[in-house]
Amino acid sequence: MAFGRDGGSDPGRKRGWDTSAALAALAVLLAAGLLWGAFPTGSEPSTEPASQVPILVYHRFDPVAADGTTVTTAVFESQLRRIRDGGYRVIPLRELVACLRSQAPLPPRAVVLTADDGHRSIYTEMAPRIKRYDFPVTLFIYPSAISNATWAMTWGQLGELQATGLFELQSHTYWHPNFRKEQRLAPAAYEKFVEAQLLRSRKILEQRLTGKVDLLAWPFGIYDDWLMAKAQQAGYTAAFTLERRPVRASDQIMALPRFLVTNADCGTAFERLLAGGSCRQP
Repeated sequence: MAFGRDGGSDPGRKRGWDTSAALAALAVLLAAGLLWGAFPTGSEPSTEPASQVPILVYHRFDPVAADGTTVTTAVFESQLRRIRDGGYRVIPLRELVACLRSQAPLPPRAVVLTADDGHRSIYTEMAPRIKRYDFPVTLFIYPSAISNATWAMTWGQLGELQATGLFELQSHTYWHPNFRKEQRLAPAAYEKFVEAQLLRSRKILEQRLTGKVDLLAWPFGIYDDWLMAKAQQAGYTAAFTLERRPVRASDQIMALPRFLVTNADCGTAFERLLAGGSCRQP
């Protein structure tokens, strides 16, 4: 369901669709290497760990992986353990952005953790483990679902997570649109729609929670030059995609890549991902 108003669904919106189903389809495409041509095959771990930083993105957690974007709690626990035991340092996303914007050297053996959408399993499954390992996480939230969709967290739960000091809350637009589909609108209507998605999300997150909202995760990883310019005009200083590779200093600040983590990313496959290579086996 697409959500169009605070606290309720928008019965007048005809282009709404099931985000969960779309994310599952996206995971299949990503796994097959069909999006963006950004999947190296059989790449070796980087010999220069300070030259790149992997950003990991999660969506939901459960004891059983029922779809392509669910990571089981057991696998997630093993991933956190491998990060700690492998000598990696989990840094806040904002620290990485600051390095990129100032052209400072990227921190060695660094990893960034993010999670999109605001699924309630972030509160019930992810948060207890994050607290145990004391790792910082950035959550990209689309506000229309919060305290509204049955699968989503509440504003109170988001506030609790933010109060721990480990979770930063940032924008995933207002209702997670597919900007390619919305381009069917007339140019003026499309521009108004994009501006509303970018600005309304920032406004509500800043009103409901604390802290500045100036980072954006592109829904479905969809972006183009025009959208990046609109995001900058809306006050965003960095934005993130779903290109499956680590961040490098030369990357476009409004299209920084992230690895979509799946339940198959475990053991040596996850170690290769942390080292900056593909998590796919050769």
